[in-house]
Amino acid sequence: MKTLLSLLLALALGSTAAQAESGNKYGGEDRGKPVLPSQSNNLWKQECGSCHLAFAPGLLPAESWRKVMGGLDKHFGADASLSPEENREISAFLVNNASNRWRAPTAPLRITETAWFKHKHRELAPGVWKRAAVKGPANCAACHTGADRGDFNEDRVRIPR
Repeated sequence: MKTLLSLLLALALGSTAAQAESGNKYGGEDRGKPVLPSQSNNLWKQECGSCHLAFAPGLLPAESWRKVMGGLDKHFGADASLSPEENREISAFLVNNASNRWRAPTAPLRITETAWFKHKHRELAPGVWKRAAVKGPANCAACHTGADRGDFNEDRVRIPR
C-alpha cells in the first residue's frame, strides 16, 4: 500500500511539473490540445465556416473569444455582424470550450499572433505563406488537412507546393 501511494504521489508530482513546464514553454500560452469539443455547434460551423475555417475553440482563451465576438462589425476588415441571439449562442460555445489553461497575460485576437503558433511555424520559409494554395498563416486547412476536425498533428501536415 505504501508503495502504491508513493507511486501515485510521484506520478502526480511529475504531471504537475510537466504542466508547469509546458505552461511556460510559450510564454504562458498553454492552450492545451487544439481539438474541437465532443459536442459541436451548427450555427458556429455555418456562420464562422462560411468565410474561413471555423477555428477550434481551444486554440484561444475565453477572453480572446469574447473580444472577437464583441467586434464582429470590424472582423479583420469585414462586417461579420450577427443577430444578438446568434452572437450569444456562438459566443457561449466558444467561451465554454476555450482553452482553460492559458496563463499568458494577453488575450490575442489572432491565433497567428500567439507565441505557440509562432514557435510551431518558425521553420517555415516566409514564401510558404504567399503560395496560392496557402494564402496566409490563417488558412490552417491548407496544410493541416484535418483542421476542420481539430486535428493539427504535425505528422499529418502536407504543405502545398
